[in-house]
Amino acid sequence: MWNNITKFSCSNCDFVLYHNTAAAVAVIIKHENELFFTVRNQDPGKGKLDLPGGFCDPKETSEETCARELKEELKLNIDLQKLQYLGSRPNVYPYKNINYNTMDLFFLYKVEKKFEIELEESEISAGIWVDISEIEIDKIAFESQKDFIRNNIDKF
Repeated sequence: MWNNITKFSCSNCDFVLYHNTAAAVAVIIKHENELFFTVRNQDPGKGKLDLPGGFCDPKETSEETCARELKEELKLNIDLQKLQYLGSRPNVYPYKNINYNTMDLFFLYKVEKKFEIELEESEISAGIWVDISEIEIDKIAFESQKDFIRNNIDKF
């Protein structure tokens, strides 16, 4: 039986499987007055803007996830000491007819110069720099990112 919130349970054998929230990171990469976005190459949100990041692996810190995901997605090596944690938002990640509850952790990473973009094209179709004053919230794929950017734009 599914309680529609957090767990599956079997009344025959007392087995319980908790469907807990998954941790994910989103990195706001900033250069002067611009933020870096990727364009998603797959659903959910195919064709929409996304912040680089992804799901945390077991036994991995959120900072390690930031470094791994930026390396995988953009071939970008980062200095973990320069990551600044900004906050979190709950999110729902729909994948193959299952809604996964996530806790999205937002980090800021400032760069001195724009970097060469080498994309992981199976996930990302493009990378673009957008002036903070020109960000179109409705073009962002995920509600957590829309909400976080809308309510924290002054922190960037």
